[in-house]
Amino acid sequence: MTKKQKKMVIRLLISALFFAIGMLFEGRTSWYLVPFIISYLAAGYDVPLRAVRSMKNGQLFDENFLMSIATFGAIAIGAMEEAVGVMLFYQIGELFNDYAVNKSRKSITELMDINPEYANLLRDGKEEKVDPYEVEVGDTIVVKPGEKVPLDGVVIKGASELDTKALTGESMPAEVKEGNDIISGSINLNGVLEIQVTKLFDDSTVAKILELVENASSRKAKAETFITRFARVYTPAVVVLALLLAVIPPLLFDGNWSTWIYRALSFLVVSCPCALVISVPLSFFGGLGAASSHGILLKGSNYLESMASLSTVVFDKTGTLTTGKFKVTDIEVVTGSKEELLKLAAYGEYHSNHPIALSVKEAYGESLDKTMIGHVEETAGFGIRSELFLDGQTREISVGNMRLMEQLSISVPENQSVIGTTLYVSEGTTYLGSITISDTVREDVPIALKGLKRAGVKKLVMLTGDKPEVGQAVGKALGLDEVHGGLLPGDKVHKVEELLKNQPEGTMLAFVGDGINDAPVLARADVGIAMGGIGSDAAVEAADIVIMTDEPSKLTDIILIARKTMKIVKQNIAFAIGVKVVILILSAMGIATMWAAVFGDVGVSVLAILNAVRALKYKTKD
Repeated sequence: MTKKQKKMVIRLLISALFFAIGMLFEGRTSWYLVPFIISYLAAGYDVPLRAVRSMKNGQLFDENFLMSIATFGAIAIGAMEEAVGVMLFYQIGELFNDYAVNKSRKSITELMDINPEYANLLRDGKEEKVDPYEVEVGDTIVVKPGEKVPLDGVVIKGASELDTKALTGESMPAEVKEGNDIISGSINLNGVLEIQVTKLFDDSTVAKILELVENASSRKAKAETFITRFARVYTPAVVVLALLLAVIPPLLFDGNWSTWIYRALSFLVVSCPCALVISVPLSFFGGLGAASSHGILLKGSNYLESMASLSTVVFDKTGTLTTGKFKVTDIEVVTGSKEELLKLAAYGEYHSNHPIALSVKEAYGESLDKTMIGHVEETAGFGIRSELFLDGQTREISVGNMRLMEQLSISVPENQSVIGTTLYVSEGTTYLGSITISDTVREDVPIALKGLKRAGVKKLVMLTGDKPEVGQAVGKALGLDEVHGGLLPGDKVHKVEELLKNQPEGTMLAFVGDGINDAPVLARADVGIAMGGIGSDAAVEAADIVIMTDEPSKLTDIILIARKTMKIVKQNIAFAIGVKVVILILSAMGIATMWAAVFGDVGVSVLAILNAVRALKYKTKD
């Protein structure tokens, strides 16, 4: 509880005590009004002051104005206990409101704690504590155990574990060692690290995340903007209606001014739109907080609204559904063993640094003896021919694509059904077999796709620049509804536009990409979602939502958080308006007293806000 809240609790306890004393001695003594006055001032002396301040700022019809007019009017007609009771319970409601808002801010403020206060700059072998803004690209900084990593860089000395929970939502520490990239905002848990800085602080991961979070509230959902517009029209309208209710009936009918003024005052108390104005934005704020605590950053509450009505998800392939890392996935042998074929291919590719060659050498797993390699001839676009000295004999080995085999007039069996990049291996004019290298599917992609289907997503589509047959094979294995291959970035935009034209009305389409080559299509979709936003400037810039880990399964979490948030928003709108309309009518008819009006205002506000806080509570579905 904050210091301000503690002071308010003390004020309310004093007010409640004197209110009880006033009620106890009402009608029994001539001074019973004194405890009521003390109670009123203790609870709400600042409400009229805030009303005056708002009027000076051009905001006439706010809740402070309504409460001031209603309580002053009640005092004027002799309903002192009701005036004090209204103010006391109104302030109790405001205390609940304040507590709920602070609670919902907690997740966001924890995220803001990633902002580093200093950097240990290494100059001439000595450490100097400086502002992160002073560090240049190429400088070396030292991060000690317990300190925040202030800037993005590469570890050049040391090894440690990092707490990245504030960035990714992951509770397990991440290990780093020499040569690993490191991101700002994480916390060093043990070893001392020396880091070569690769980005200025303004361009660092932590700076971009903080900017994204700070600006999230500027993009409001339709429900939020509706409530804001509604309150601007609604509040002046009910003030005019209350004035008419106080004046017209006594003039036209019985002339009983106090009765109709009392009804008008009750009308004013219940008309206060606090429940809507506070609880609806608070619900969205809670949804943003829940998402951020799971490593998902949204650039505005409007994207929660969009994700709640998602029906189509379009994926990029490489780097999104797949890891973007090549791996040997199949070995077909015609002559010899698989181990022998892999060994020959690894020696044949010894001098190549191409990702495919590296994956073959990695799959072989043993050290290669350079002295075993003689003359090497590489033909661009075909492959490599190598002279190898293995097992006491000289062997002429060729490793390459189908065109190399055709050039050498080597017949290759046509039953090569495995999809991927295939290397063909021959010795002299004898075909030995083939090695297939494929991009591997991310581990949690099948879980993610099942989760999306369970969440009600109707269509899952993949767009890729890879060969159509490769895309179709991946899509079939994953059970996707549509696959389109051989696409350039511009083609992806056109394909998304086609899908958008066929979208059912009132539903949304999201595109999920790595945020680097997919910037145009990320911007064109209803919602652009970037995977693995850590360290990717393009992801943060182009996307509407950034998943800070490489886990596609977080997509299901976003949808469920968004739908829960929207459900709470709709509940609060229906509940607040419904109760207020009933009590407004009853107040105008003289059936509802000012105490009922207090429930219609304060009670509804408290219940709606407590409901809104539920948006913060979200547990990952298994």
